[in-house]
Amino acid sequence: MTHDITPITMPKFGLAMTEGKIAGWMVEPDTAIKTGDELVDIETSKITNAFESPVTGTLRRQVAGNGEMLPVGALIGVVADPAVPDTDIDAFITRFQAEFAASADAQSDSAPADEPVMMTVGGHTLRVHERGEGDGTPLLLIHGFGGDLKNWMLNHAALAHGRRVIAFDLPGHGESSKDVGPGTLAFFADVTAQLLAQLKIEQAHVMGHSLGGGIALTLAQAAPQSVASLVLVAPAGLGPQINMTFINGFIEADRVRAVQDVLKYLVHDKSLIGRRMSDDVLRYKRLDGVQAALRTVADACFPGGHQGDDLRPVLAAVDVPVTVIWGREDEILPVTQADGLATAVERHILPDIGHMPQLESAGKVNEMVEEFMKSKVVAT
Repeated sequence: MTHDITPITMPKFGLAMTEGKIAGWMVEPDTAIKTGDELVDIETSKITNAFESPVTGTLRRQVAGNGEMLPVGALIGVVADPAVPDTDIDAFITRFQAEFAASADAQSDSAPADEPVMMTVGGHTLRVHERGEGDGTPLLLIHGFGGDLKNWMLNHAALAHGRRVIAFDLPGHGESSKDVGPGTLAFFADVTAQLLAQLKIEQAHVMGHSLGGGIALTLAQAAPQSVASLVLVAPAGLGPQINMTFINGFIEADRVRAVQDVLKYLVHDKSLIGRRMSDDVLRYKRLDGVQAALRTVADACFPGGHQGDDLRPVLAAVDVPVTVIWGREDEILPVTQADGLATAVERHILPDIGHMPQLESAGKVNEMVEEFMKSKVVAT
C-alpha cells in the first residue's frame, strides 16, 4: 500500500516576493489539518501573512524552523498520512531538497531576472517595473505618500494577464531620484504622463492608492485622452481630513520602533506590520534627500494639516469608468469621504480593512479590478 506525501513550500504572495521568513508555526507536527487551516506566519519585506494549508492531512514535519529565511518554492513542511514511515518522509525530504537545489541552479543560469529598471523620464530617474504582455489596455499603478512600487506586491503579477502592468516609484520615493519640484499633485501627474509617453502607452487604466489616487484624478483632468478608466483606492482629494499624525510621524521617524508604530496606522490588522517592513522603510528614509522631499510633498498637498486639493469636481467631470475601493476602518483618510459620489461611480467599502486594501484584502481587490477592467471598459 502506498501513501501520498505532500510537500508544503514557501508561497509566493506577490510580485516582489523572492523569499520569506518563517515568523511562527501555528500547528505542531503530527497534528491533523484541513485545507484552509492557518499553518504558519510568513514574513516578507512588507507584511506578515498567515499561510493557509493547501491540503487536508497530518502535518508530519516542520522542515523549516522559526526565524529561517528561505526562497519561494523551498520546502517548509511535509503533510502525510500517519501510517507513512518516518524513513519514507526522510527520503522524500532528501530527494525534494536535492531536486530544488538543482532546479534553482539551472534557473539562475538560464532565466532572465524579473527586476525593475531605472529609466530617465524628463529630468527624473524613475524605478519602473513592467510585467505582462498582450493586447489588453495597459494598467498603470501609482502608489501613495511614502510608498513605492512594492506597495503593489500582491497585485502587480496577479493583474498582469493579457496586458502590460506597470508599477513605478514616484519622484522622491523608493529608488527614484529625489527631486519633487513643488511637490504638488499636478507635478506628479505631469511626470506620470511623461512616463506613459516614454513607454509608448497612449491610454491606460490607472489605479492609484491614497496620494496616488489624487495623482490619478489629476492626470485624468490634465490628460484625459491618456486614461481609459480609474481605480481609486482610498484616494486623496475627496475631503479635507487627513491623519497628520501619520504624515508627520512618517517623515520624522528615525528608529525602527517609531517607524513600526507609524506604519500601523495603515492597516486594520496591526500584526501585518513586521520588523522587516519597518527596516525597509527606515533604509529608504535614510537616503539623501528623502526627508526634504517628503516634507515638500506634505507642505504642498496638506497645507495647514488638511488636504489642499478638492478633486470631487474632477471626479464628477471625468468621462471614464471609475471604481472606488476603501477600507471601512481607514485611519488615514476617513471612509466617509466616499459618501455622496455620483451614482456612476462604483463604490466598494470593505469591512475590517484599513488604508491599504490592496495589501490587507489583495485577493478581493484583484478580483474587483479584473472584473472592472473587463466589464466596464468598452474598447474604442
